[in-house]
Amino acid sequence: MYRLASAFNANCNSNYASYYGQNSARNQKSLGEYCKDSTEDLIVLAFMNGFPNILLNFANACETTFPDSGLLHCPNIAKDIKFCQSKGKAVILSMGGASGAYGFSSDADGAAFADTVWDMFFKGSSSQRPFDDAVLDGIDLDIEGGSPTGYASFIKKLRSHYSKDSDKQYYIAAAPQCPFPDAYLGSTLNTAWFDMVFVQFYNNYCGLNAYPGWFNFDEWDKWAKTNSVNKDVRVFIGAPGSPSAASTGYVDGPALAKYSSLGGIMTWDVSQSRTSGLAKDIRAMLDDGGSCGNHTTTSPVPTYSSSTSDSSTDGYSTTQTSTPSASVITSTRTVTKTVTSVSTFISSHLSTTTVVSPYTSYMTVVVTYTETAPDYHKNQNRYSYKISDKIVISYQNYQNIG
Repeated sequence: MYRLASAFNANCNSNYASYYGQNSARNQKSLGEYCKDSTEDLIVLAFMNGFPNILLNFANACETTFPDSGLLHCPNIAKDIKFCQSKGKAVILSMGGASGAYGFSSDADGAAFADTVWDMFFKGSSSQRPFDDAVLDGIDLDIEGGSPTGYASFIKKLRSHYSKDSDKQYYIAAAPQCPFPDAYLGSTLNTAWFDMVFVQFYNNYCGLNAYPGWFNFDEWDKWAKTNSVNKDVRVFIGAPGSPSAASTGYVDGPALAKYSSLGGIMTWDVSQSRTSGLAKDIRAMLDDGGSCGNHTTTSPVPTYSSSTSDSSTDGYSTTQTSTPSASVITSTRTVTKTVTSVSTFISSHLSTTTVVSPYTSYMTVVVTYTETAPDYHKNQNRYSYKISDKIVISYQNYQNIG
């Protein structure tokens, strides 16, 4: 699959979003550095961790302030926002976070603050704009404390500003914890229009490392189709950005394919995912298996299929489809096999060592996955296969994670 010309497309399930600004890996680069390639599609600036009395915190990315107010003034980030947008990426600002003093006392306060946000970060006018004349693409609500009051009114008023500008597409996102319904945004998610939700599937019983049957993406998919105001809302799988792990969560690609609400993957944060190499792996996986609604992302070519019974020592039972083209023969086979040691299976099929949590180390399970062979080794008369639609994400429980 080739990438669309515009990196972020809300109709796709292959979007990759990552948070930027908290330097969790202690080696955070400038925002612009992360936008020089096509890895991420959407950048979430973290955080506005104080409101309605605005307090911004972007760690080492911005430390200068307006002299008379103490409000952060970030001309370098402003320049990088424009650069990222020129590369087709969306840049939005996250309100909230794991710590901070924020919240509204009434619906009227929420609506009034929407005016302030429009004036300071979008196409309104204010004497102090933290990102100067840069115009953001949206707002993310990462509400992890306080009262639920006022957020629906905030969104309604901000969207009224959005509607007055037909030249630009704006977004509203949320980053709820995976327990459903979310403790702080549950009612708002059912009454306000959201374009996407970055569900934090970590540090909770329902996360990527959950016991079998507890990973609850299906609950969020059901919410998207039934209770969400926007029935086309996109749900992202949120995961930490580092694979150096004490436990492992893995998501089966074919299992996720049935969820029409899937929007892609979100990681916390870009300094972690770039350092660990996970960002590169996620990008490759999304490019390989993603789709964009009615958008055509691959050129149709003739195919032919044959079913075989493979009696190799690996125990494969396969259905194989080969696709010829002018320059290369590509083969895909679906494999079903019995695995007696999950850890051995994963380590033998992946290029990096993966630590598997104890409860999955020695189980007899049947796994189904798809392998693709980008090359045909003529001299050896065989294909070289790789797993193409199993997502493996390793991580540890971070403190103060976004």
